[in-house]
Amino acid sequence: MPARINFRSLLEIGPVQIGNYRDRNGRTKDAAVCTADSCGWSSDYSSSTAAQLAARSHRCRVS
Repeated sequence: MPARINFRSLLEIGPVQIGNYRDRNGRTKDAAVCTADSCGWSSDYSSSTAAQLAARSHRCRVS
C-alpha cells in the first residue's frame, strides 16, 4: 500500500502548484506540479527555492 502524502504550505505560480511534504524517511521535500490539462509535469526538490525556480521557468509543451 502506498504511503499517504499530506501537502502543506501550498503556493501557486502560474499553472504550477508547489507544496511541501515529509517523505517516508521523515525529511521535508518540496514538490512542483503543473495543473494544466494533459501536461503531466511534476518534480520533487529538496528546497522550496529550487521548486519555485522550476515553477517560474516551466513552460508547458501542450498547446
